[in-house]
Order: sequence, then C-alpha cells, then structure tokens
Amino acid sequence: MTPEAASAKAAEICRLAPVIPVLVIDDAATAQELAAALVRGGLPALEVTLRTPAALDAIREMAKVQGGIVGAGTLLTPADVQAAVDAGAKFGVSPGATARLMDACEEAGLPLLPGAATASEAMALLERGYTTQKFFPAEANGGVPALKAIGAPIPQVKFCPTGGVSLKNARDYLALSNTLCVGGSWVAPANMVAAGDWQGIETLAREAAGLTG
Repeated sequence: MTPEAASAKAAEICRLAPVIPVLVIDDAATAQELAAALVRGGLPALEVTLRTPAALDAIREMAKVQGGIVGAGTLLTPADVQAAVDAGAKFGVSPGATARLMDACEEAGLPLLPGAATASEAMALLERGYTTQKFFPAEANGGVPALKAIGAPIPQVKFCPTGGVSLKNARDYLALSNTLCVGGSWVAPANMVAAGDWQGIETLAREAAGLTG
C-alpha cells in the first residue's frame, strides 16, 4: 500500500464519526461488549492502544463486532505492526513516525495515522505522501491555536488531534478546517467499563457522535 493510498483510507475512517475512541483495555473479556456499545452509539472506528497485555486479544474480540472498524494504537515497531495485523486491526495509529514503522505498515497494507507535533514533522510526512495525520499530544502542543496555525501554511494535511481532547474542547478542534475528527478516551471511562455499564457508554458515544464544530 502506498502512503497516498494509506492516507486516503485513514481519511475515510476518520470521516466515519467526529470521535475515535482511544481505548486502554485491561481485560479482553469486556472488549466485545464495549465495542458493541460504542458502535451502537454511532462511533464505528475504535482505537485499541497497545499499552496493556490484553490489547491484542481485545482487538481480536472487537473485530467480531459487526459495523466496527478496529485499529491498533501506540504502534512503535514493525513487530507491533505485524502483531496488530495478525489480531485483525484494520488501521494503525502511532504517536510519532519513523521510516521503519511506515515501511512496515505500507508493506503490510495497514493504513496508518502517523503522529506529528510540529510543522516540520507534518511536512516530512506530507513529503512521503501522508496527507492524513495525528496531531499528538494535542493539548500539550498548544491545542486548538497551534493546530490552526499549522494548518494555515500546510492546508494539504488533515489531522486527528489526540491527547487531552475531551467533551469540553472537542467542538473547538472540530471547528478547524484541518481537523477530520478527534481521538479521545472520555467515551469509555474505566469505571464504567469495569462496571459493565454498556448503556452508559452507549449514551456517551451517542453524545460524541453528535458533536460538530
């Protein structure tokens, strides 16, 4: 898969809903019901971060949910990419970007949302063909004003800002012309997941799915 094709597919996934849930899952036994609740609420694209031992099993379980598109976040190495693909991930997300990581995703045919924090990083990714990128960590990098400023001279790149994005500030990001969607964890609070409050999570997802800029 070429970077251009990967970015086109990533953009397509980003446009499915205004929010991509960023999920840190400790127990894969909850994964399928969690995914089903989020999809019912109108958030089909789901990012499972590879930060826990249960993450790959969670991706396998979530991949069974009809209507969902499950991706793997926190991709750092080619081995992560292969493991994610084997588990059924349909897209990848990384906090930054390296040549080896992008090579691995392109070879595996995995659409990648590579992370950029500065104009130089965004330009380097654009030079390779990545027109859809993740702005991370969004709030720590100056938030909405910073992303707006980057967008002025680099309008070719569209972003999914993640990191410190919440219900409180999501609309401000979504109002930017260079933002396709946002990534956030607020739609699946750990206490609600632990309690199996799938109706509550579906309600949060429905609220997030209705966000506009």
